[in-house]
Amino acid sequence: MATSAQGTWRVAGGAGSLGSMLASWFAASFSAAAQPPPQLLPARMQMAFTLGTHIILACLGVAFPLVVLIANWYALRKDDPVALLLAKRWSKVMAVVFAVGAVTGTVLSFEMGLLWPRMLGQFGDVFGFPFAVEGIFFFLEAIFIAIYIYGWKRLSPKVHLWTAVPVVIAGIGGTVSVVAANAWMNHPAGFTMTPSGELTNVDPMAAMFNAGTGYQGLHMLLAAYMVTGFLVASVYAVGWMKGRKDRYHRLGFVIPFAIAAICTPIQIIVGDTAARQVFSKQPTKFAAMELVWKTGPNQPEYIGGILNEETGEVTGAIAIPGLNSILAGFSVNTVVQGLSEVPPEDRPPANVVHLAFDTMVGLGSLLLLLSGWFGFVYWRKRDLPKSKLFWLLAAASGVMAITAMEAGWIVTEVGRQPWIVYGIMRTEEAVTDAEGVWISFGVFVTLYAVVALGTVVVLRGMSRRWRETSDLDDIEDTDVPYGPRHAHEPHESEPG
Repeated sequence: MATSAQGTWRVAGGAGSLGSMLASWFAASFSAAAQPPPQLLPARMQMAFTLGTHIILACLGVAFPLVVLIANWYALRKDDPVALLLAKRWSKVMAVVFAVGAVTGTVLSFEMGLLWPRMLGQFGDVFGFPFAVEGIFFFLEAIFIAIYIYGWKRLSPKVHLWTAVPVVIAGIGGTVSVVAANAWMNHPAGFTMTPSGELTNVDPMAAMFNAGTGYQGLHMLLAAYMVTGFLVASVYAVGWMKGRKDRYHRLGFVIPFAIAAICTPIQIIVGDTAARQVFSKQPTKFAAMELVWKTGPNQPEYIGGILNEETGEVTGAIAIPGLNSILAGFSVNTVVQGLSEVPPEDRPPANVVHLAFDTMVGLGSLLLLLSGWFGFVYWRKRDLPKSKLFWLLAAASGVMAITAMEAGWIVTEVGRQPWIVYGIMRTEEAVTDAEGVWISFGVFVTLYAVVALGTVVVLRGMSRRWRETSDLDDIEDTDVPYGPRHAHEPHESEPG
């Protein structure tokens, strides 16, 4: 299993596990368990940090190819040199981000085995299959990204365009595959466990296509497109606010923002469906999300607030009577299980889960309104909104989307605690006994800081060069240093 786990958390996998880690770090501070193993807290913190960082790169790796593909397609369809320039430049950013994401994903592959060996040792044969599938998609994506990058001026325009399609498909396949592994942690399936703890009747396909794969995979995929679309668009929104209101910045904003805006209402619907699945399959998590203390019908929906787990009282919240039951089962008579029925040692940290849930829903709703604003104005006037408020929000939309995504994974994973495999294995039972986890945590923080700094320096350097040129045929071999050159196109340092 150690081998099959390598490469697992690269493209979208970081997301998946943001749970027993990001989540687990918070859970450690609120756990009612007696005395957790000494390595539990640093292991949780290390995975929380590395996964929380990697998931941003994973989203870009998954969704950026579609942004590039659409810009390239539009350029060929409309014979638009500005759109072609954007596609060329974005393809370089895509390559940089993919390379950095591959590095951070490789780190995570080893961390899974080193920090949580008991889970992989016991259940690796069950949920290892989606990791292998994700690895295939990862390599396909890497191959076709290379072909696409080096194909500028070396392939016909239409053939070159088609080489980007497998990149998009591989990103989708990799996302669904690796999220299936995380969905299995929330909905374990595909095996029978004997009283002695041995696994029999192992069915990898049933494990991969478990009860959570569909809604979690789609939810993550839409989140990736939202994060990428809003993040890329926010860069051009800042330029627009600084007075760069040319066609380059207009297209640079519209293409990614439109993708994110289309995905946002779909994401709201998928998220609502996912919440009802949690209500049905993981009632304790749902109770923590909604701060439900006593089981019963006509449960209020709390916006904000803090739960006192001694008295069951929620303070500082806006309560909407009956709405929680309506959202869960379309009726005020829907009975929702409360946390008071769950032993304290089996409860997730409800206030952390509820705060993250409110953050995700609140920011998602704000992005929905922003998307609607953009769509309405563009439909009515075929123009961009003029309001300064719109552009301020658009400039912040990338950060909002990232925050909403991270909050969503906290809900998913902290809400599963204290289980790493829901209802079967506790997180503290899976952690390593090895010493030195605090040291490795410090090493990884330093390593990631260096990688992040290097990435920012490279991307800012590229951006600075692009601002200084208006060349609409800007695709120099110096920006893709390992690409072959035509014999009649000497390097700039060579005599021509």
